[in-house]
Order: sequence, then C-alpha cells, then structure tokens
Amino acid sequence: MSIMRTKAHIVHTLKAKRGKMAGKAKEKKRLVKKRSKGFSIDAVLTFIAKRFVKAGGTKLLITIFPYIMFAYFGNKMAYAYRITPAEDFFNKLVGGLSNLGGAFKTILPSINISDLLFGAAFGALMRLVVYLKGKNAKKFRKGVEYGSARWGTRKDIEPFMDLENPDNNVILTRTEGMIMNGRPKGQQYNRNKNSIILGGSGSGKTRFWVKPNLMQLHSSYVVTDPKGQLLIECGQMFKNAGYEIKVINTINFKKSMHYNPFAYLHSEKDILKLVNTLMVNTKGEGQQQGDDFWSKAERLLYQAYIGYIYYEVTREEQNFSTLIDMINESETREDDEKYKNPIDLVFEELAKDEPDHFAVKQYQKYKLAAGKTAKSILISCGARLAPFDISELRELTEYDEMELDKIGERKTVLFMIMSDTDSTFNFILAMMQSQMFNLLCESADDIHGGALPVHVRFILDEFANVGQIPNFEKLIATIRSREISAAIILQSKSQLKAMYKDNADTVEGNCDSLVFLGGKEKTTLKELSEILGKETIDLYNTSDTRGQSPSYGLSYQKTGKDLMSQDEIAVMDGSKCIMQVRGVRPFLSDKYDITKHKRYKELSDYDRANAFDVEKFLSTKLELEEIREDETIETYDLGEITDEDIADAV
Repeated sequence: MSIMRTKAHIVHTLKAKRGKMAGKAKEKKRLVKKRSKGFSIDAVLTFIAKRFVKAGGTKLLITIFPYIMFAYFGNKMAYAYRITPAEDFFNKLVGGLSNLGGAFKTILPSINISDLLFGAAFGALMRLVVYLKGKNAKKFRKGVEYGSARWGTRKDIEPFMDLENPDNNVILTRTEGMIMNGRPKGQQYNRNKNSIILGGSGSGKTRFWVKPNLMQLHSSYVVTDPKGQLLIECGQMFKNAGYEIKVINTINFKKSMHYNPFAYLHSEKDILKLVNTLMVNTKGEGQQQGDDFWSKAERLLYQAYIGYIYYEVTREEQNFSTLIDMINESETREDDEKYKNPIDLVFEELAKDEPDHFAVKQYQKYKLAAGKTAKSILISCGARLAPFDISELRELTEYDEMELDKIGERKTVLFMIMSDTDSTFNFILAMMQSQMFNLLCESADDIHGGALPVHVRFILDEFANVGQIPNFEKLIATIRSREISAAIILQSKSQLKAMYKDNADTVEGNCDSLVFLGGKEKTTLKELSEILGKETIDLYNTSDTRGQSPSYGLSYQKTGKDLMSQDEIAVMDGSKCIMQVRGVRPFLSDKYDITKHKRYKELSDYDRANAFDVEKFLSTKLELEEIREDETIETYDLGEITDEDIADAV
C-alpha cells in the first residue's frame, strides 16, 4: 500500500514539474515573440535612419526638399484645376486659381493619378530651371577680382611649427619657423626642410639666419664658413653641448684637420664619382669643358690610377700623394713607342695576374693613345692636379680625421672654412660635400632602414663659391626622406643659374621655404614680386571741370596691385624680411634677433671670452692622435704550454 502511494506521489511530482517547465517555455516564447516584434519595428527603423544619415541622406534631403515642396504645390494646383466646373481651358484655369485656397484646406496631397503626375512634372521642371540658371550664372569673386594675394598671419604658420618645443624648429624669421624632428599634426602641413636664403652683401645672412639656426642644436650641422668666423664665434657653444667638432680649412691648412677622399672609397662606383667631382670642379676660371676627347682620356687615366691605388696599395698610401707620384712616373717618349715606364711595367704585371681587374681595363684603354697623345693627356692631368704640388695640401689629404660617414649617427658639426675671394682650393670642399651626400644616403638606406638617427643639416653659406656638386639637383630632391636637408644661401638667384644652368629651377623647386633678407639684383626682385602675386584694392577717381558749365565727379572702382612691387622690395626696411613656405601665404616679418635666443650668451658675440680657440683645439686633437700612434703592445714568448704546466698553475 505504501509502495502504491509512493509511486503516485512520484508521478504527481513529475507532472507538476513538467507543467511548470511547459509554463516557463510558453512564457519565454511569449517574451521572445514580443521582443522580436519590438525589434522588427523600432530597431529596423533606427537601422534604416542610421544608414540613411551615413550615406549622406541628410544632405540629399536638404538639397531636394525645395523641389518636393514645388511638387506638392503642383499637386494642389492640378487638384484645384480638376475640380473647377468649367468647359473651356481659360475659364477652368482662372477658376482653378480661385479655388486654390480650397485645395489647401487639407494638408494631404491629392492621390489622383493625374494630380500626382502633374506635381512630379512641376517639381522636375523647377529643378531644370534652377540647373540652367546656375549653369549660365555669372561668376563673381567679390573683393578678389584682380587677385587674392595677402600677407600671412600667425594662424597660417602655426600648423607648421612645434609650439610646445621651440628648439625643435627651423628658424625662418622672428615669428615664423618649421618643425624639424617629427611631423606636424596633419599630413597636409608636412614640408621638406630645404631652404633658399637670398640676401645681398650686408643684409645679415650670417647674423639673422645662420647663427639663430645653429643655436637650435637639434641636428648635426655641415656649415660653410667664409673667413672662419663662425667657428670662432659658435665653436664653444657646440663644445659645451657635447658635439663632435670637425674643421677643414682651405685658407690656412695648418689650422685644419685632415681629409682624405680615398678613405671613403668602398667600390668602383665610388671611384667614378670621385673622378667626376674632381673633373667638374677643376676646370679653371672661365674655362669650358673643351674637347670631349681630352676630358674622357683624362678620366680613363684617373680611374686606372685611383683603381690601382684602391685595390693594390696599402691603406696608409691611399691618398693624392700616391696619385701624383704615379703621374710623375708615367713618362712617355714620342720617338720611342715601345718605351715602357715603371707604371707600364706595374700594370703589365697586374694584367698577367688579373686580366679583368678594373684598373687594368681602364689603363689599357688609355694606352690605345699614341705617344704624343698620351704625353698631352699626362700634361693635362698634371695641370689639373697642380694644387697638390703644394706640400701643405698633400699633407692635408695624407690621412683622414673627418669620419664623414658618422655625421648622421651622432651629433657633429663640421665647419668648412673657405676663402670668399679665391676659389683655388674650393674643389676640395666640393669633393667633400659630394662624398658626404652619397655616404649619408647609403648609410641611411643600408644601415638605418631609410632614415638617419640624427638629422643632418647642410647650411651652405656663399653656396656659389663652394664649387659645383655633381647631380645636386637630383640629390636635393631625394634627401628629405633620409633625414637630410640643405639651406642654400645666395646673394641672388642669378648665382644659382650661373652654377647649375637649366637645373637651377629644379634645385629651387625642391626647396619648400624661401627667405629674402634684402637686395637689389633685378632678376631676384622681379621674380619675387611675381611670386607674391596681386591683391585687389579700391580705387576712386575725381574729376573737376571748370568753365562756363563747371562739373565735379567722383567714381569708385576696383583694380589690381602687386602685393609688393619691385621698387618696394628694393627699399624694404633693413629689419624686415620676406618669407614664403610652399602652400602658405607669404610673410612680411622681422628678422630674427639673436640676442633674444636663450643660447646667445654662449656665443663670442655676447662675451669675447667665449671665443673658440681653434689652435688649442687642433693641438689637443693632434696630441691624442700621437698618443694613439705611440701606443705599443708588449708581447712575451711563453714557449710551448703543456697540460702539465696548466695542471701546476691550477
């Protein structure tokens, strides 16, 4: 009996649980159904609205709304016309216009098919009228009819500057600059750091532009230094900042560190570049390239000798002295074609061992010339390298202290001191700059992933007197991405055209900023005035006629005027300068006052005690080099060490 009760109880409990579960399932299904209904109405409408806005629907709706209203009005007109009881068209039209108020008693449009079609056609017609009217409309540019030129404001230049860290700017004027390291906030404000600085003699190129930018200390610097004043006035500041200081002096070789172009030859390609730079910059004053045959013959001889020096001579003897000695030993005899000088014998021996040697191939081409022709080639080579007959110059290029390939890896300043009156030795500086550009680009590409760790800034004062850098128009277009930039400082644009001829415009076009400090050269003034553009001004004329019938008239009109004419630029205040950055309005600003810079007190301009002692610096460097050369390593002969000796030592 108890067992039957227990079974009944269990069955009852199971039925109750199943009932509850079924109830919960129904409730859950009801809630899901309710939610699904809510989703199908609210969520779908919300989704459609969002998609409509995202697709530009709001703008489209604003555009077509007036024509929807025209269509609505046309619909009401058609309705009023249709319900008017008249037989002829004219009376029906007049009656329809009278009944137009009644048509608007209800806000809803008529759903009659003819009324809907007329309303749509009326809206489309109004859209066509507006389109045709706009297409034939006159175009007015009020206030800028003759030009929109104006001077830039602080708001125009701020996106290009680092306002939080002023030391990270290239100083252009007292109030304008461009960010150096890093990028502006917007890609549209990104510009290269190449600059052209124009200013006649006495316009303050060094004081108002070069020195302020050197005081920023945000890069490595390569500075041309006419007369050597910058080194004396700024050298101590760089020393205090921990910069590596390098000096090459073509005025006084005794006050110069050593530079050997052969130390930076790493391939046959570098040999060709060195020879090309040497040829381009040793043509002589006013000398043309002359007969192409002689130039090419000279190149062959230089390439053969320098190739031999690079591959076959010890590191200590790889210099211009060895090259001069080889040329001096290259005797030829017109009356004896079979005569062999010591250099011939050297190359014959090398040809036996390595017939495909680079130097051998070049020398064999040179030897195709007859004795008299070869003698003329040797004379040309000797004349071209005549400056190396000076013992001081040969000593200067005997070995290298410049470490040009390290300038982009640590903060360094290189002062290139040159004469601004005599260009005899400027080819040395041209070779150095050409090698630097190539070395730094190769270092950026091959070692540092495309960009140097430390930005290298070339500040090339008296650029026209430095010498021609081969392919400079191509280099200046490609160095930006490698963290290299150049500031070209000239007295006038005509100097650049005289050096680079048709490529001058390419060089100028790859400089995103231009600063004019003053001058009176006509070409520069004319081009600058054209670049500044024209502004629109108001003009009024008065007329006063006297006589039997006197009259007086006053008329207003607009006209165009140069933002600054040539004569206005020529008489510009000496404290002012004109600056323009690509894509920005030009600026008429004050020149930078170096006394306001926080590092001005470190210059000798502030205190003569800050003057850099060049001789002391060079003598210290020389003593350190001598100590390194005198260092010896003592070695001892320990004889043969056996296992027993090692065991005893342990």
